[in-house]
Amino acid sequence: IGFQRRFDAGYRAAHDAVRSGALGKLLILRAATHDPAPPPEAYIATSGGIFRDLQDAPRQTKQVDLQEAYVSYKVPLGSGLTLKAGKFVTLLGYEVIESPNNLNFSRSLLFSFAIPITHTGGLLSYSFTDWFSVTAGVVEGWDVSDDNNASPSYTGQFAVTSLKDLSTALNWIVGPEQNSNNTRQRWVTDLTATYAGFKNVTLGANVDVAGEERVPALVATRQDGDASWWGWAIYAAYDWTEKLRSAVRFEFFDDPQSVRTAIRNTGNRTSLYEVTATVQYKIWKGLVGRVEYRHDDANAKVFAVRAPSYAPTERGQDTLSVDLYYLFF
Repeated sequence: IGFQRRFDAGYRAAHDAVRSGALGKLLILRAATHDPAPPPEAYIATSGGIFRDLQDAPRQTKQVDLQEAYVSYKVPLGSGLTLKAGKFVTLLGYEVIESPNNLNFSRSLLFSFAIPITHTGGLLSYSFTDWFSVTAGVVEGWDVSDDNNASPSYTGQFAVTSLKDLSTALNWIVGPEQNSNNTRQRWVTDLTATYAGFKNVTLGANVDVAGEERVPALVATRQDGDASWWGWAIYAAYDWTEKLRSAVRFEFFDDPQSVRTAIRNTGNRTSLYEVTATVQYKIWKGLVGRVEYRHDDANAKVFAVRAPSYAPTERGQDTLSVDLYYLFF
C-alpha cells in the first residue's frame, strides 16, 4: 500500500526507518492510531448532543447543546413516584460536571475514564422509607442522544442514608455500547459514600468496577476480547473558617487493556495514580478562588507528549492550577 498519513510525524518516522533499512528485513508492519487523549470535558458533557449529529462534524451541526433538558413529574402514589424523561446527568460517580460543586478543581480519573457523564432516556424514582430510595431507568447509552445501536442501556441506583451523617449509593449501568452491535454488554458498578459526622470535616469515597464484552480493538489482536477497568478515590476536606477550606484526593485507576485510557497500545496495562491538594477561599460575596497542586503517576510513559515523535515521554506529571469562579445563586 502507499505511504498514508504523510502529515503524521510518527508515520513519517516509521516510513523513514523502513526505507533506510534501520529496522532490518521487514516481514510485517502493523500500525494502530488513536486520539492522543480522551475528548475534552466540554465535549463529553454535551453527550454527543441533542442538537448534534452522530459524526459531529462542524459542517453538519453547530457545537451547541444543553447539559440537561428534561421534564419531571411526581405521581401521587405512596410516598410519591417521580418520573424523569429527557437528557440528564448520570447517576454514577462522586464528582459532578460543575467543578465548583466538587471538592477539587481538577476532575478525578474515575470521572474521566470509568463512567458515563450524561444520558438521554427516562428514570423512575421511589422512596420506600426516609432512608432508602430506588431509581431505575432506560437510556440511550453512554454520552449519546442518538444511540449507535438498536438496544438501550439500563441504569439504576440504591441510595441509603440509614446512619446519621452517612450517605451511600450503589449505582449501576449495563447495556451494549458498540456501534451496530446489540449484544456485547458494557457494565459499571459504582459505589459512593459521604460522611460529615465530624465537625468541619467532609469525607468521601468512590469505587468503580467495570467491564465490556468483545471489544473490537481487542478481538482483532487476541483471543480474549473482553475488557475490564476499576478504580477507587478517597476525599477529605476541612473547613478552617467560613471562608477557608482545604481538600485532598487520593486516587488509583487500573485499565488492564488500555481500552478506556487509550494512551498505550491496546492490550497493554495502564495504571494511573494521582494525589491532589486544593485550597479554596471565598474572596468576596460569590467570588471564590482556588489554588491546586496535582501529581499524576503511571506504570509507563503516558505523559508529556512531545514532537517530533508525538509520543509520551514521562511517567509522571505535576500540575499547578489557579481557579476563580463566581456564584450568582
